[in-house]
Amino acid sequence: MISSPPTPGRRVAVIGVGIMGSAIARRLLECGHAVSVFDLDPQKLAALASHGARVADSAADAAAASDFVITSLNSAAVVERAIFGDAGIAAAPADAQRLLIDMSSIDPPSTRKLAQSLRERTGMGFVDAPLSGGAPKALLGQLTVMAGGGAGDVQRARAVMDSLCANYTHMGDSGAGQTTKLVNQLLCAIGFQAVAEAVRLAEAGGVDASKLPAALAGGRADSQILREFGPKMAARDYTPTGRIDNMLKDLEAVQAFAQGQRLPLPLTGAVSELHRTFVSAGLGAEDTAAMMRQFSGYDRA
Repeated sequence: MISSPPTPGRRVAVIGVGIMGSAIARRLLECGHAVSVFDLDPQKLAALASHGARVADSAADAAAASDFVITSLNSAAVVERAIFGDAGIAAAPADAQRLLIDMSSIDPPSTRKLAQSLRERTGMGFVDAPLSGGAPKALLGQLTVMAGGGAGDVQRARAVMDSLCANYTHMGDSGAGQTTKLVNQLLCAIGFQAVAEAVRLAEAGGVDASKLPAALAGGRADSQILREFGPKMAARDYTPTGRIDNMLKDLEAVQAFAQGQRLPLPLTGAVSELHRTFVSAGLGAEDTAAMMRQFSGYDRA
């Protein structure tokens, strides 16, 4: 684990301000960083402007005004467009001291390709820094981040990451952070389904499922997922913290990697199929807690 006191006052661009990107930008503003933001959704940008962010005209404009560029986007294709598309990050005036920190969850091969291309075209460093903890932890500066890239770049990224993370670990060369995120998502997806089933089992037996986290605290069944999502699932609280379709994207990346290695992952396969069912039922944009709807015929009750 890498840790040090936070270093405020950096110039940071955040490209992509959905649920996660918005939380990241708000946390950086609260820590005293000068933040430029860019997204295709004007409403999201306006919300961050009200917190003190500078709204950029393009990804290139945001990057040009910054020493660190964070991307928080939905897929490798979108990350590639944000970097190399028209008015993308790579179109900003070349600055080998500028560092791109990709906090998206994308596949490791795409990460390695993007990192190499960015360095060749601009001289910029690239750190893959996928996260765990969701928007609530981002707002508190308590994310878990698994980083891939050169040791110097990963170290330099601490100037920003220390404002966002409680746990920041260098896992290896480019792509290693994303590989570790696949492991994280495998464990989380199985855990979410396990908590959903446990909550429903408790309810069927006449037990107040909201008490499960306290009752099981300190035992082997205790977990962060149980503590955070047990009460949400029991209350059918679907306040957005992470989307079901984003988890499916990550699970498909896990399966593609496993198939390439001929690794059997039977539980991952079953949970992936469940997520495809949720998405097919129109629940893809909903919070992970909406997995509870599997017990009511996938309706919206």
